[in-house]
Amino acid sequence: MVSANEKVAKKKRFVSEQKKDLISGYLYIAPFFIIFAVIGLYPALFSMFLAFQKWNGLSPMVFVGLDNFKVVLLDPLFWKAVYNTIIIGLMGTAPQLVVGIILAFLLNLSFLRFRNFFRVAIFMPYITSMVAVALIFSVLFSNHESSLANYVLSLFGLDPIKWAASEWGTKIAISIMVFWRWVGYNTIIYLAGLQSISNDLYEAATIDGANKIQQLLYITMPLLKPFIVLTVFFSTVGALQLFAEPTVFLGASAFTRDEAMTVVMYLYRDAFKLQSFGTASATAIILLLIIVVFSAINTLVTSGGLGRKKKGVNR
Repeated sequence: MVSANEKVAKKKRFVSEQKKDLISGYLYIAPFFIIFAVIGLYPALFSMFLAFQKWNGLSPMVFVGLDNFKVVLLDPLFWKAVYNTIIIGLMGTAPQLVVGIILAFLLNLSFLRFRNFFRVAIFMPYITSMVAVALIFSVLFSNHESSLANYVLSLFGLDPIKWAASEWGTKIAISIMVFWRWVGYNTIIYLAGLQSISNDLYEAATIDGANKIQQLLYITMPLLKPFIVLTVFFSTVGALQLFAEPTVFLGASAFTRDEAMTVVMYLYRDAFKLQSFGTASATAIILLLIIVVFSAINTLVTSGGLGRKKKGVNR
């Protein structure tokens, strides 16, 4: 017979082993949460706090309530930055999603030779240093008449453009830079989606008499929809946070001109050029709301959420 004391001792050992396992599990995941709290959570909370303060980084903070939001929302340059962000985002992001799907279909063809080479080549711009990208595009879209972009225009009988000095020339050049850098990223995601579709579905559809177009409409595109929603979401967020491309393309004059001033550039200018951390934090919160609204709309549209009706038969 097992005595009561032995039962209590076994129970204590069991509980202590459970606690050890629990503590060890928390220790394994603790580094991620500590780093996230220091690098991600604390700056976000502090930024929300700063949005209601007037502070230049050195003097004591002064609570101003919603004044920072009023200053930002009444500033014409802010709305110019919003306009630039949306226009450049549409011009640089929408085409890359369509072209990315087309390139993914081409790279997924079984008879295509050197497929692995083309896949690596199309992904290279994504991992290319922004310094190298800036050098390449500053040469391609130079204001000089002999630049490659102006030479191409001359082949069609068009006048040369001062790309870095004109309103739409700057927007087009930056949009092409965004397209060139990110189209390979979306292509690889679509390619992964195409390769996840089982060939058995196509074989069954072929036996049932479905042609290639019907297979594309009723098999490929519906099964590729989650990947499309994912890329649209990431592209929307990335387009609204555009900063690196216009900054490196315009160089030192990026923050003194409004042709390609984006919302993040406006935020950066307030914080680190004008030392107005309160308005910069208010801009960050406004940008967060804009991103949430645009992302929700795009996700609903691409996932078929708008206008969706449940089909059924009432009995």
